[in-house]
Amino acid sequence: MRHAPPASVAQLFADYQKRTAHNTFSTGRLEFTGVGDKDVYNITAPFTSAGQVVIAGRVEARDSEHSTIVFFSEQQGQWAPVENAPTFQLQDPFFTRIEDELILGGVEINPHPDNPRQLIWHTVFFRGRDIHSLTRFASGPPGMKDIRLCHIQQGRIGVFTRPQGKIGGRGTIGYVEINNLEALTPETITSAELFEQQFNSEEWGGVNETHLLCDGTIGLLSHIACFDQHGRRHYYPGVFIFNPDTKNYTPIKIIAARDNFLPGATKRPDLVDVIFPGGLIVLPNNGWRLYVGASDAEAHWIDIEDPFSGF
Repeated sequence: MRHAPPASVAQLFADYQKRTAHNTFSTGRLEFTGVGDKDVYNITAPFTSAGQVVIAGRVEARDSEHSTIVFFSEQQGQWAPVENAPTFQLQDPFFTRIEDELILGGVEINPHPDNPRQLIWHTVFFRGRDIHSLTRFASGPPGMKDIRLCHIQQGRIGVFTRPQGKIGGRGTIGYVEINNLEALTPETITSAELFEQQFNSEEWGGVNETHLLCDGTIGLLSHIACFDQHGRRHYYPGVFIFNPDTKNYTPIKIIAARDNFLPGATKRPDLVDVIFPGGLIVLPNNGWRLYVGASDAEAHWIDIEDPFSGF
């Protein structure tokens, strides 16, 4: 594992500003229809399912955190709900593919068993041929978000975790491998080895999407976050590379910030500077497009250079 002291969010953001001081970014806001006055944010990147390009998004009233995952397809420049597609009472959708199956995940919110006035969340997983045939098959440990899978090869699946609390502090990434999806259990997820040197103790982060690279390493789209002295949250999209054979990992680097995107709405004043990465796709010109949730209220995209080069 990596053992160099982790850089702070402030240091990483200063490095990002220096790297991109002369860059001009192409960016835009996704427009949604068919959801009334609700917000759509924390989207996935587009993917093809059942012959249709879709995204999954978190649909939610501005004054609530009870949300629904909805699948959208683009129609005349706007994203509309896919007809007859299932919806899920979950937050923060993500997807991957394991062999020939689509895997969809999200965060389920329930009353806390020991205090019904409080909430507890689980990451839950669905599998199927496409978005129309998804069935639930696994759930993570109580209180854990940001569990992500990577299909390394047949019989080898990487699992990235994000414990918090007594183990994990504010939020630390972990890693464990399983042989098949049936082995994705809370006990296995809890056993993951932690990346102790990726974040300092007052800051946190997690994996949002995995990309198996041509050299066998895994490129990880992630977020890194902190509070400022006024209690406001600051979330940045970042990337790092993990070697599943040696268990070595690089430092994280920030790849975008709120000011790179169009101005827009926010759910609360303390969430203005929150960019939650949803997914990356490769463009025909070999550039990359990053899809994000912005300020817990909107969905945006930005075009960037290959985020996994230069490590």
